[in-house]
Amino acid sequence: MPFPFLSRQPRVAVVRLSGLIAARGGLLPGGGLSLESVGPVLERAFGLKRLAGVVLAINSPGGSPVQSSLIAHRIRQLANQHRVPVIACCEDAAASGGYWLACAAEEIVADPSSIVGSIGVVSAGFGLETLAAKLGVERRLATAGGQKSFLDPFRPVEDWQRERLQELLDALHAEFKAWVHERRGTRLKAPEAELFNGRFWTGRQALPLGLVDRLGDARGEIRRRFGEKVQVVSLGQRRPPLPLRLLRGAAAEAVAGLEERAAWARIGL
Repeated sequence: MPFPFLSRQPRVAVVRLSGLIAARGGLLPGGGLSLESVGPVLERAFGLKRLAGVVLAINSPGGSPVQSSLIAHRIRQLANQHRVPVIACCEDAAASGGYWLACAAEEIVADPSSIVGSIGVVSAGFGLETLAAKLGVERRLATAGGQKSFLDPFRPVEDWQRERLQELLDALHAEFKAWVHERRGTRLKAPEAELFNGRFWTGRQALPLGLVDRLGDARGEIRRRFGEKVQVVSLGQRRPPLPLRLLRGAAAEAVAGLEERAAWARIGL
């Protein structure tokens, strides 16, 4: 068509959600995912005229449960406001927080080899008290409030700290499980102990468990659901310009990159 802006064809927005989910997503090598970075993209996608549906192309190993929840709920708010269906298409991975995002869709489609699931919560850190002692470094710490030094890496972990951390992890895990139950409902076909223990599966393995609805990809799903003539509009978050990233600090960006690499490594990618 010589004047595509005059087209009356229905549109499908494809929103690419790639990378680690973190509040400081702008520091990550691929841009990362946060409500701050993704929110404007979602607004543009759901605001398109003649919108027939939104496809989420997800490729994420997870990350912050808070940002996962914020993004997922924003998707639902916009979907309900504009009354359009949302389909999640999993690429390499929709694991942990990535699966949290996928559950914001009415239907989840995965490649047979996609990594799906990992419905759990993890906390990791380092204990540096022995290293500090070997280096002759004395830790000087003053607090007002008995728990302000919670899990200080330069002090041994006490039993109450382990118990408190486990309480926090269990609470976050409960939020994750409740969201999956809300969104997947009776489609879940395996016991909770099997689905919600942090394990992940391939897309083909996840299908009979009810974690995904079909095997396929975004292009095939769009054609199957909306036809050959639908107009596809691809959208994705923009990475901050180089000068801004330099101002934020090369060291901070490098550390964020290591965190993202570790997140992908946890699912073998």
